[in-house]
Amino acid sequence: MSVQRVPRSPREKYGEELKLRRIAAGMTQEALAQLVVCSPTLISHFEAGRRLPSPSDAKRIDQALGTDGFFSRWLEDLDAKFAEHFAAAAELEKQAVEIRQWGLTLVPGLLQTEAYARALFRSYHANYRTDEVDRKVVNRMERAQILEGMSGPVLWTLLDEAVIRRQVGGAPAMATQLRKIVGMAETGRLRLHVLPFGAGEHALMESSLDLMSFEDAAPVAYVEGLNTGNLMDDPALVSHCQAAYDLALSDAWAQKESLALVRAVAEEHEHGQQ
Repeated sequence: MSVQRVPRSPREKYGEELKLRRIAAGMTQEALAQLVVCSPTLISHFEAGRRLPSPSDAKRIDQALGTDGFFSRWLEDLDAKFAEHFAAAAELEKQAVEIRQWGLTLVPGLLQTEAYARALFRSYHANYRTDEVDRKVVNRMERAQILEGMSGPVLWTLLDEAVIRRQVGGAPAMATQLRKIVGMAETGRLRLHVLPFGAGEHALMESSLDLMSFEDAAPVAYVEGLNTGNLMDDPALVSHCQAAYDLALSDAWAQKESLALVRAVAEEHEHGQQ
């Protein structure tokens, strides 16, 4: 079995190509920085994938390296659908044969309805832009297309009871969200378990978690926090995450009882109860 290699982000690919072209042109970072009118440190950031040049910087890079608009055009085409810390994980989702997801505070993105996702994106900013929210909602809905058809991954979903009880987007939207999850479980598209409040302390209290397995590569784990995410492919770390998931799953209700709870809570939301 081959070792899973975390995909390079679009920024890293851009930076690697910039470094190769600079070296081929016989330039140091300092020499290129003088022509681009920036600091050598900024060139280093570009090449490491930590920063992207501005359109004007990219134009001067093309002029300095004689690349005929190559870096300017590529800058326009860089995939900006997802936050940088999530981009590699999103790519791996498409390749996974099994995904085990844990929702600590939110319904996992792959399962979200449009109304649920829209409410979340609006809540993240004091002054949100409608066009930006629309773009993010479309991207999130497109991600879920991997669950369509027979070739999608086997999907396990473990939810904290808090996820199903907190109203996101209002009572009707929350009821619709929960009914979508129930429907997917009833048709066999996912395996659903709820970790109830009564379970008390458990192994996954500290963060969300996605575990992804592949046909011919080692598994990975992804955890996420506010404006940050960590994609792990180290076997020891992944194994530790898998063990934590199994421990929490052992404290959860069986699917039959979980479905009954989610249906009941959907009814409560539908009738305006808290």
